[in-house]
Amino acid sequence: MNVGTLKINGKDARILIDTGAQRSFVNEAFAKRLGVQSAPLMQTLVVSTPLGDDVERTCYFPSCGVEVNGQTLTCDFVPLGMIEFDAILGMDWLERNHARVDCYTKVLELEGNDGETLRFEGDRGRSNSCIISAVRARNMMRKGCHAYLAYVVDKTKEETNIDDVRVVCKYPDVFPKDLPGLPPDREIEFVIEVEPGTKPISIPPYRMAPAELNELKTQLQELLDNGFIRPSHSPWGAPVLFVKKKDGTLRMCIDYRQLNKVTIKNRYPLPRIDDLFDQLRGATVFSKIDLRSGYHQLKIKEDDIPKSAFRTRYGHFEFLVMSFGLTNAPAAFMDLMNRVFHKYLDRFVIVFIDDILIYSKSEEEHEEHLILVLETLREKQLYAKFSKCEFWLKEIGFLGHVVSGSGIAVDNKKIEAITEWERPKNVKEIRSFLGLAGYYRKFVEKFSVLASPLTKLTRKGAKFIWDDKCEKGFIELKKRLTEAPVLALPKQGVGYDVYSDASIQGFGCVLMQEGRVIAYASRQLKKHEVNYPTHDLELGAVVFALKIWRHYLYGETCHIYTDHKSLKYVFTQKELNMRQRRWMELIKDYHLVIEYHPGKANVVADALSRKSSSGALLTSLRALRAQLEVSSDGALLARFEVRPTLLDEIKKGQEKDTELMKVRERMQAGPVEDFRERDDGLLLFRDRVCVPSDDELRRSILEEAHSSAYAMHPGGTKMYRDLKESYWWSGMKREIAEYISRCLTCQQVKAEHQHPAGLLQPLSIPEWKWEHVTMDFVVGLPRTIRNYDAVWVVVDRLTKSAHFLPINTTYPLERLAKLYTDEIVRLHGVPVTIVSDRDPRFTSRFWPKFQESMGTRLKFSTAFHPQTDGQSERVIQILEDMLRACALEFQGSWDNHLALVEFAYNNSYQASIGMPPYEALYGRRCRTPLCWDEVGMAKLEGTELVEVTKSKVKLIRERLKAAQDRQKSYTDKRRRTLEFKVDDEVFLKVSPWKGIIRFQTRGKLNPRYIGPFRIIERIGAVAYRLQLTPELEKIHNVFHVSMLKKYVHDPSHVLEKPPVEVREDLNYSVQPIKVTDRKVKKLRSKEVPMVKVLWKSDRVEEETWETEALMRKQYAFLFE
Repeated sequence: MNVGTLKINGKDARILIDTGAQRSFVNEAFAKRLGVQSAPLMQTLVVSTPLGDDVERTCYFPSCGVEVNGQTLTCDFVPLGMIEFDAILGMDWLERNHARVDCYTKVLELEGNDGETLRFEGDRGRSNSCIISAVRARNMMRKGCHAYLAYVVDKTKEETNIDDVRVVCKYPDVFPKDLPGLPPDREIEFVIEVEPGTKPISIPPYRMAPAELNELKTQLQELLDNGFIRPSHSPWGAPVLFVKKKDGTLRMCIDYRQLNKVTIKNRYPLPRIDDLFDQLRGATVFSKIDLRSGYHQLKIKEDDIPKSAFRTRYGHFEFLVMSFGLTNAPAAFMDLMNRVFHKYLDRFVIVFIDDILIYSKSEEEHEEHLILVLETLREKQLYAKFSKCEFWLKEIGFLGHVVSGSGIAVDNKKIEAITEWERPKNVKEIRSFLGLAGYYRKFVEKFSVLASPLTKLTRKGAKFIWDDKCEKGFIELKKRLTEAPVLALPKQGVGYDVYSDASIQGFGCVLMQEGRVIAYASRQLKKHEVNYPTHDLELGAVVFALKIWRHYLYGETCHIYTDHKSLKYVFTQKELNMRQRRWMELIKDYHLVIEYHPGKANVVADALSRKSSSGALLTSLRALRAQLEVSSDGALLARFEVRPTLLDEIKKGQEKDTELMKVRERMQAGPVEDFRERDDGLLLFRDRVCVPSDDELRRSILEEAHSSAYAMHPGGTKMYRDLKESYWWSGMKREIAEYISRCLTCQQVKAEHQHPAGLLQPLSIPEWKWEHVTMDFVVGLPRTIRNYDAVWVVVDRLTKSAHFLPINTTYPLERLAKLYTDEIVRLHGVPVTIVSDRDPRFTSRFWPKFQESMGTRLKFSTAFHPQTDGQSERVIQILEDMLRACALEFQGSWDNHLALVEFAYNNSYQASIGMPPYEALYGRRCRTPLCWDEVGMAKLEGTELVEVTKSKVKLIRERLKAAQDRQKSYTDKRRRTLEFKVDDEVFLKVSPWKGIIRFQTRGKLNPRYIGPFRIIERIGAVAYRLQLTPELEKIHNVFHVSMLKKYVHDPSHVLEKPPVEVREDLNYSVQPIKVTDRKVKKLRSKEVPMVKVLWKSDRVEEETWETEALMRKQYAFLFE
């Protein structure tokens, strides 16, 4: 890769010639100087970089001129945040200009416009290392500069010869270099039991390079010569791939992933870890024998041999012995070893998964024990690999503990990721540590007190001074995080959760069970790992966790949570690189599910992977261009990967879905009703994309449609109506309902809707769009940096489309009038009528005069006789819920997300009009990340578009009339009694605690519910006692059932306890200021007068609906 300077659009640019980048990129700041207008990309581009980030790009700068030797070569640049370079010229530009790169001479040759060869020479010089005196170095270190001592060590271990090992030297035949041939008949055979009704699976061979084909031919012949395989006529068939071993040679593996999916897992019982440690007490000498190379030492059951078949270019073969890649192999191996060493178990032999441990109380005993074990291996014709065995050890690491003559101790590696956490040096590192520690605050008594000195340093404008209080709090928090109750002992049979993360600094993982930590782990990246693409780095973190916690995770159900979405598809990914293939060999042995977990939620693993280390300073060292380098400059941005789009994933999944494959087969014979195939091969059902039966893929679609910034957590009906326009799969509505019921954010922010009152005097239905509007204000929001503290909501009564305008409650009416003209009149013209409540802003002299001059009539709601259809109030509730979701899921002030909230609302299905407001307004659906492809395929032009628009307005008016009729006759139905059981988990409603509890500064955007909390006792018929957190211990813990809401559990939930503080005196500080509105809530047998009350607390204002009777009783002065 070359680095140098070229002119782009006449501007000097520091460029990198990168053959590892698929596209060309430009620094976002430099792009502003190019004078080129950006253009939208055809589809969203997702760029993964080794820096640990995924970046989405939707635009590019077309036809920029890159000057080389006086000629201008055009290039399309995608904007990207970079520090070291102004631009990266990638393979798209290099291929187009027939580039030839000489990495040694740093020369790039290109073909010019007239065929002439253009030469570009990159920077070849390197500045010399700076030499300073020892005195100056000492003074610099005294001032806080970092110093590094570099030296060279030989880390290779001297190989042990078998002839030098006592006892073992007499059994060279047990440690052969190669297996002698087909194994004898043994106590058991390897069984491949598939799920009932499974049909044979056959997959075409993968393409191979010439070198791989040569290796395939050689290894096939060796397997045939040894009798391990034979020619096959089986209907089963798996493809072959190669895995590169550490020594660079290739090992042939069979891709049995599809077979493994339908294979019934062998739940072979593992011994209890505490029982094993009881056996080891008093032992002083240890040996470990490794038979993991013994896959070919066990025959496959004759009836199951056809299932092991594999297809190659040179024929169809099947295995007679257990092959690499088959699930259940470790369980079968452990079963065999237990049978072989049955009489020695619990005496001096332990078999755990793939480890054979021999332990003795003295060297004399150990010699006898070794002879017995090696004689048994010789007798049973079982063979070990000498290089992986260890003999005559005085101390050994086993199952997360260190076993020696001194006893059994917990391995410090379980907690060293925390205990070795360096003291934070800046605000960013403090936040990283507090992010990890705060995750376990519910287990740490007086967490707020301990963290207070550190928290103060993170406040805006605070000076970073690390004093004794900070040091004491930091040390004590680390200690608490590595002790009970945060750190717990594992339970077998319960399952585990692993949170993993990778960054440019290293790997970070935490092993958890039932919300408690079992172990932490982290390490820095090795030199070669720095150059891994992001996908491999994240997968490497998973493999790192599986290796170090194998003794916990094997045989247990395990959920892996990662913030890298594409890892969910690793089990179905067709193309795997050598590294991924090697790792899949290890992963297949576990019963695990990989789940996507956003980085915000994955705080513990993220903090561990990015904790302070010298790695962050290496970047600064490299910037000095010193002679000493850890990795080449090119490694920083050496590779970019563009992930496949969602439709590509669906298309791949369709090719593997058995039901959809049957449909395609029927389509070959003739047309199939409702199904058709697009030109690009995508299968459609009634013009909707058929989503294959892939849980991960469907979950990805549901996440995008519900939790993304473009959706903002719509309800079940809205989400189903939105998705069904573009996608189809059997049971979609049920899956959507289940998904939303488990959404943690929705459970915390959505209000529970009781049956609504009927419309007393419904408004007439508008004739056209934006002729009749309603408006209202959302006040009491936390003040933002831009000084906004309220939202002006304006809604069209016909299409239900809305605009959300951020304002300040102190804006004069003249400014509101200008905003109304700029944002509403400019887009939609002057309305005929405006319906609003009696807000002082609307009832003042200025506003009516202003509207009268524009020809608009104002209508106000009258107390107890509402003239509105309630739409503004309902839209406001939707808006508040969306903003609450933003406060929980996204960072930054609420006004940063308001435009996306408006987008999400206008593109969500509205039941009363039977379509999204955007479609009602413009006559067609809006493009969103979930349906880039669908929108725009049906082109409507001219008079046809006009006719479609008119017909939709007519349809909308009919649906509104039907909706009003339904509402007018709707009555309150009898509700069933809400009951809970002891040990149920419930959320607790926040609103009754105004003034007693505080949540940072979100104000009105605080969650409606906190928790969940466990019910520990039922009190009478309608009350329950809850197990509250230490922060809430001062509050009486018995609550009425109306304040509780059932918590729906999901394994992906990370339950972050909000930083709640309780006032010491428990006094209410919220006071009602005035009544701002009235309405009547109509129940089946009575009408309940309601008033909207403006409350004021220490920090924010908030409006809520309360019963008038209660307010008159408690706050009579409001009605005087």
